Amino acid sequence: MLKKRIIPCLDIKNGRTVKGVNFIDIKDAGDPVELAKQYVKQGADELVFLDITATLENRKTLVELVKTIAQEINIPFTVGGGISTVEDAVALIKAGADKISINSSAVKKPQLIADLKNWFGSQFVVVAIDTKNVNSEWKVFTKGGTFETELETVSWAKKVETLGAGEILLTSMNSDGTKNGFDIEVTNAVSKNVNIPVIASGGAGKVEHFTEVFTKTEASAGLAASIFHFGEIPIPLLKKELKTQNIPIR
Repeated sequence: MLKKRIIPCLDIKNGRTVKGVNFIDIKDAGDPVELAKQYVKQGADELVFLDITATLENRKTLVELVKTIAQEINIPFTVGGGISTVEDAVALIKAGADKISINSSAVKKPQLIADLKNWFGSQFVVVAIDTKNVNSEWKVFTKGGTFETELETVSWAKKVETLGAGEILLTSMNSDGTKNGFDIEVTNAVSKNVNIPVIASGGAGKVEHFTEVFTKTEASAGLAASIFHFGEIPIPLLKKELKTQNIPIR
């Protein structure tokens, strides 16, 4: 069995790390460069950087900040937010990103997934799916969770795999920031229906939530933000606890 990954996420707004609940009520969570350095020391397996207002503000990702963080870390680094062309991705690769995460632009122009795969390889392409349960149906949302699309989540996940995505970052908007646990239903549905790694995101609040998502779904990684930013669950403690439960951890 592949070892599970623990991934902190830096949601960036105005150059600062922030965290909200259900994609709203945004609060400051610290300096992204200092947090990134701290996560490397703690043993994080990867780091995700999401410029959460880039698409809404119709601008590109904060390339200089990406460059500064990349110079300070030595773990895989995924960057997303405002990426709409291959050229945008090239700029971020040059700045130090290892993988690119696209969401709104993938929905708007699915061909971009294939273009990025053809340019860099599928392992480079992460498609982020923000999903919300609307009238008992899991729907895909874009533009920082503000726009409901017609897409059904599992169908879209299967399509992005066929287009060349190498990984899916699945965030349940219903669970995001609540600390009540990952959304097992949608994570299980997506991870069972695709053959690429799925990162579970949204809702982590305690060690048991990671145990649950790794034992009840086929998710290959657990992503969290506030519990790591505010020191509620140190990564070394989380990994130690998971290992005692025979969950394969890096």
